[in-house]
Amino acid sequence: MRTFYHGMGLVAAFCLTFVILISSVEAVVYLKPDHFEKEYRKYRVTKQVKMQMDDLLEVTDEMMAYLKGDREDLVIETVVNGEEREFFNEKEKRHMVDVQNLFLGAIKLREGAALLALLCGAYLLLKEEGLVLCRMLQWGIGLFIGGMLALAALISTDFTKYFTVFHHIFFDNDDWLLNPKTDLLINIVPEGFFRDTAFMIAVLFLGVCLLVWLMAAGLKKRAKKQRNVT
Repeated sequence: MRTFYHGMGLVAAFCLTFVILISSVEAVVYLKPDHFEKEYRKYRVTKQVKMQMDDLLEVTDEMMAYLKGDREDLVIETVVNGEEREFFNEKEKRHMVDVQNLFLGAIKLREGAALLALLCGAYLLLKEEGLVLCRMLQWGIGLFIGGMLALAALISTDFTKYFTVFHHIFFDNDDWLLNPKTDLLINIVPEGFFRDTAFMIAVLFLGVCLLVWLMAAGLKKRAKKQRNVT
């Protein structure tokens, strides 16, 4: 039975860590209001796409609303190089459908993971196995972060290569292969944008995980003291 309890604790830990990861992604791209503007200025995106910053940020807001399912399509009129036109062409729209499906799929997985973590945690607490839960939270978070750090170290050796591998894994077509001469989307999110965004997500993710780990350590210490007293 002890093995079962430890297994449930690990499941709770992995699920919680996954929730933190997806929430970190969402926080950086949705809750950090100046993220896109800073990146656009850093990489001189407005010059590349020949747009005013206000127009580009308006397109970005509509694009991000679409990814969350708050907008039905990507028919977005704007001004490019002094002329009014649709921002996205058909290939870009098809790719963004795939990106939306990926994002919404991750959100649904997060909801399922949060529920599973809650159920496992509640079960262990009802069985008075709070000490096991805290211990497994520490182990699970440590293992998850260790795996993520190993993956990050691998990706850092050749970001372009593994960025391509990522697309081959998660997309079953070539719509993500955009041409900077004809497709504006690839010009507003250059490779450097993805590197910077990934770094911010990693910092937030690790920070929250560390906080949870420390909380689990504190609760574990408290539970041990109470056990010794009784």
